[in-house]
Order: sequence, then structure tokens, then C-alpha cells
Amino acid sequence: MKMVSIKKGIIMIIDTHAHYDDEAFNEDREALLCGMKEAGIEKIVNIGADLASTKTTVELVKQYDFLYGAVGVHPSNVKELNEEKFAWLAEQCTQERIVMVGEIGLDYYWDKDNKEEQIYWFRRQLQLAAEKDLPVCIHSRDAAQDTYDVLKEEVAAAQARGQRIRGILHCYAYGSEMAELFLGLGLYLGIGGVVTFKNAKKLKEVVATMPADRILLETDCPYLAPEPHRGSRNSSMYLPLVVKQIAELRGITEEEVIELTRRNARELLGL
Repeated sequence: MKMVSIKKGIIMIIDTHAHYDDEAFNEDREALLCGMKEAGIEKIVNIGADLASTKTTVELVKQYDFLYGAVGVHPSNVKELNEEKFAWLAEQCTQERIVMVGEIGLDYYWDKDNKEEQIYWFRRQLQLAAEKDLPVCIHSRDAAQDTYDVLKEEVAAAQARGQRIRGILHCYAYGSEMAELFLGLGLYLGIGGVVTFKNAKKLKEVVATMPADRILLETDCPYLAPEPHRGSRNSSMYLPLVVKQIAELRGITEEEVIELTRRNARELLGL
């Protein structure tokens, strides 16, 4: 992979959402990860999407001191959950350098026939995060209103219990109106390669105007590589292209984007 260079002396980047346990990295995972710091990537959060990838995330985090992890079950995979497996998932929250519960949420694009089941396990995993005092990583596709409604209810319920729910709306893809609502719940927005796409007009508008203290960088690698690499395997080494786009949209320097997103990630995730 051709690395995108980062200017010497600038603060290093934190990738808040990656899937380096994915089979797309099987041939060169170690070499790629060992080159991250030289490429200007300081820390990476690897995300679980089902029980199997939660397990591999926990294992991967133990191998690299700059990797952190999230444990959870993606809405497309909630059919594999039951009380016994959920109890196992809860145990993984105490593993070394696990800093989030995720990737959880709602997806009505791929799965339209099990909305109630998705909502049930979304709630349970939000409650788990509140119990463990961990942030959440939320996936929401074609489910903006339900995602917001569930979150609003669970945030209020957690507060009533003396707990809190905070986290990231991963790969934010809705417009400014929904962004305002999610930001109003205290969420951060994960911004990745999609912001470089020519057809991402609504997202560009959100990124240009949203509060600086709520922006986080992410890749979702191996998916969603930024232009001009769209369609190829993504990696954290392409994040400078996302930084450049955010800087242009907000009228600030790339160094400022890296500094503020790094500060935001450290504050939310305790890195």
C-alpha cells in the first residue's frame, strides 16, 4: 500500500474505528500494523461486529500496544445473541484496553424484517455500556429516527440510574437536522472516507458547521477508502486525505484538524 505522507512535527492521528481482524488483512496484517507509527498513526480502535470479531479484537489488542478495542454485535448479526452469549459479551468489556461497546445500533438497509429484535439488543448493549461506564460505537443506516428515539430514551433512563451513555455515531451519513439531534444527546460524529466523495453533499455541510469538539476521525477499514482510492482496501494510512478534506471544509489547517480530533478521541475514550 502506498502511504499518504504526514508532515514532520505534526501531532499523530487517532483512528477511532477499524477492522484489522478482517480477512482482507490476512496477508499483510503484521507488516501493515507495524508501519502505522511511522506513517503518523498514533492509536487505533479495532471494532467488534459480532461474537467472532469481538473475540479476535480482544486477541489483536493484546498483540499491539497502540491498539484498543470495542466489543459488541452489529445490528445485522443480533440473531446470534441470547442471554448466555450476552453474558459472555459483558465479560469481554473488562478485557485489556477495551474502551467501547460496539459496533451496535440499527440497520434497516440490509435488515428490514427484524426491527424489533434489533431494537431489543440495541437497548441491551446500550444498557451494558452504561453499566460498565464505557462509550458506545453506534451504527445507524436508514434508521435515523428509531436510532435517535431509542438513544433518547436510554440516555434518560441511564441518568435516572445515576449512569451515563455517551459515544460515537459511526460513519455519520444523515443530514444537518439529525446531526443536531444526535449532538444534542452528547454524541460525537465519526468522519471517514465518505466525506471525500463527490456525492457526499449533506455530510460535507455537517462537517463544515458541526462543533469542533465533537469530530472524530475513523476509517471503517477495510471499507470506505477515501478518494482517490475509493473502491480499494482502506487503511488508517489514508486518514490524511480525510484530514485534508475536513480542513478545507472548515477553513482551518490540517494540523488543527489532527489536534482537535486527537483531543476529542482521548477525552471520549480515555486513550
